[in-house]
Amino acid sequence: MKNYHITKDSDGWKLKGQGAERATIRADTKAEIVHKTSEFMNDKVGSVKIHKEDGKIQEERTYQRKDDPTKSKG
Repeated sequence: MKNYHITKDSDGWKLKGQGAERATIRADTKAEIVHKTSEFMNDKVGSVKIHKEDGKIQEERTYQRKDDPTKSKG
């Protein structure tokens, strides 16, 4: 399962694959990047960690939901 992270930098919000150097998707707002990520992950299997502005993980989402390896909240 591929891992992705949504983080904020000086250029705005970005979705980046773990270990990747460049962002897969960029957006101006967190809401916009979460929406774009949901569309991007529509046909993929992976884990997306959504970070707060301070870098701490706020939430983790598994795509496709049926592929979630554990029964956990969120």
